[in-house]
Amino acid sequence: MRKLLAIAALLAAVYHLAPVATTASSHREAPLISNDPAADNTDLYAFVSPDRPGFVTFIANWAPFSAPDGGPTFYPFATDASYLINVDNNGDGDADARFRFQFSTIDKRGGSTFLYNNGPVTSLDDENLLFRQTYSIESSFNGAPFKTRVTGVPVAPSRVGPASMPDYGTLRQQATVTLPGGWRTFAGQADDPFFLDLRVFDLLYGGDLSEVGNDTLAGFNVNTIALEVPFKDVALNEDGAKNPVIGIWTTTERTKAQGNGTVQVSRLGNPLVNEVVVPAGLKDGFNASKPSQDSKNPQLVQRVTNPEVPALLEAIYKLPAPATPRDDLVAIFLTGLPDLNNLAANADINKAKIIPSEMLRLNLSTPQAAVPNRLGLLGGDNQGFPNGRRLTDDVVDIGLQALAGAARTGKLVDALAKGDAVDANDTTFSNTFPYVALPNTTRAAGAPGGPAASPSTAPASLSSMDTSDTVAVLSASAAGIMGLLLFAGWWRRRRSYS
Repeated sequence: MRKLLAIAALLAAVYHLAPVATTASSHREAPLISNDPAADNTDLYAFVSPDRPGFVTFIANWAPFSAPDGGPTFYPFATDASYLINVDNNGDGDADARFRFQFSTIDKRGGSTFLYNNGPVTSLDDENLLFRQTYSIESSFNGAPFKTRVTGVPVAPSRVGPASMPDYGTLRQQATVTLPGGWRTFAGQADDPFFLDLRVFDLLYGGDLSEVGNDTLAGFNVNTIALEVPFKDVALNEDGAKNPVIGIWTTTERTKAQGNGTVQVSRLGNPLVNEVVVPAGLKDGFNASKPSQDSKNPQLVQRVTNPEVPALLEAIYKLPAPATPRDDLVAIFLTGLPDLNNLAANADINKAKIIPSEMLRLNLSTPQAAVPNRLGLLGGDNQGFPNGRRLTDDVVDIGLQALAGAARTGKLVDALAKGDAVDANDTTFSNTFPYVALPNTTRAAGAPGGPAASPSTAPASLSSMDTSDTVAVLSASAAGIMGLLLFAGWWRRRRSYS
């Protein structure tokens, strides 16, 4: 028994050596939602589809810090929650177009196995896939009741590994569905597209910008919902030419404990708002609120007009903070930028009803850049963040520059030119819907920031294991064999005592 307890203690010690989740973008940003990862919005992206004129793509992510080997239950969407993409096109801070995703589970494991799959999975309806999910999409326009658009759409499963899913690209393709009206939809696991060095929270990169250059999220996955719809389905009066500006945010609603109705538990518009703009005491309240309530919250408005980060930069790096109130940040976070993505640009809008509200704003008519700039608007690329958000936009560097005054002067702050030194995702994105990279099967903590040498999103067969896959499989096998030997030894000793 002493030896068994010693083994248990050793295993517990090894377990506690695992990486601890911290905060990134909207990853675990508020006390309550940090305990509910399946409902935790991590990031929102909105951009004009690069390969499909007249269509806009929304990508929303949940379940932060999903480690690739986090089995055997992995990371399902919650079946007692609703995931929503919300669009405001008249500036009143309320949703004029809502897209609601609800998930169901088919679990065939029962009392027979702990495995996610009991053999290689080559299709979404493969009998070897014991745990699977489907979802429905409902839509509501201009306050009308929700109507069902589709049911039973298959979810791409969590990527267990190369032995279980030798051609995951095919599973991704099967989970990408085209609907009537030209909609395209996808739900499933993906590589976390957000890239940054999280040591920003160690007093802004170590106090001397020495703690930069490692992509904290390299190798982690998220649960992704991607939806592509024509401009007319989100534009005011269905006219994307006259009314091209929209505001977008995502929410998660949980079924109330009493089973009567739902309660909003997570909200996300612009990146980093609930992390570095909203103070700790307001974070849970922000997650439960609506954009239409923002202008009535003086504490929230004050945190935008007189933000904390510039004061920290001045105290730590002696970088003078821009004068307050910060009208430039109000334009980015609460109103939109004049002549770019302010909803007042919509020809049919009633300007008297426009109110300040936090949401990601996008002008659907902005011409696409031939060569996108990672710094978006600050880099001279009008289609980049904060005019929407593309997967390749470096929102940490943009955010630091904007907070330090670049949004006011139009010039980059030289002292912060390096930013967090993570300028691109560790895995290359796809150039076709749903654009996100395939989920990871292994991860190396703190991988250097930058693009991968080759794309992982190509739909080609993944049946050939690379060296890292082989090492991972052999390591897992060795661990399993060691566990069986330990158990067998303990069992023999136990029998000898009986």
